[in-house]
Amino acid sequence: MSGLEVNKILASIILSLIVVKAIGHLGNFIIDLNDTEMLQTAYKIEVPETFNNVSGSDSEEEVIEPISLILANGSFDKGQKIFKKCSACHTYKKEGANKVGPNLWNLINSPKANVEGFAYSKELAEFGGQWGYEELALFLYKPKEYIKGTKMNFSGLKNVQDRANLVLFLREQSDKPAPLP
Repeated sequence: MSGLEVNKILASIILSLIVVKAIGHLGNFIIDLNDTEMLQTAYKIEVPETFNNVSGSDSEEEVIEPISLILANGSFDKGQKIFKKCSACHTYKKEGANKVGPNLWNLINSPKANVEGFAYSKELAEFGGQWGYEELALFLYKPKEYIKGTKMNFSGLKNVQDRANLVLFLREQSDKPAPLP
């Protein structure tokens, strides 16, 4: 390679660096970097105030489906499988021992907070009433919201069929199961 060709190559490299640098300076001259108007990188979209509450928790009440109509088609076996989630804290056998939660034998249509030897939360003990089908299903949906202050640490069963199957299973845990609604 001759000296003339090496000079041509070096001149091409230097010229390309000068062109790149000049384009950079020209770009900075065209676009003012100190302009604060360009700092905002998104378009503002005006949203009416009626749509500000995305979760709907304040303005809309949550509708919980009743289980009465689907109890007749419920599955005892599926309810027994669902009870496995409960078995860490509850038993269901007649004269079974209390665990972290009370024994659930003969639960349907029995008074709330009535299992002897179990220390219920003050809120549940004062809540009163009986565990009917729908009331138990509402409690199982979100226990901490249904009875604020309950000691039951369970997030709940959102699926209406799962709640119906579990209530049907608990109904059978009695010498004389309560009649279906």
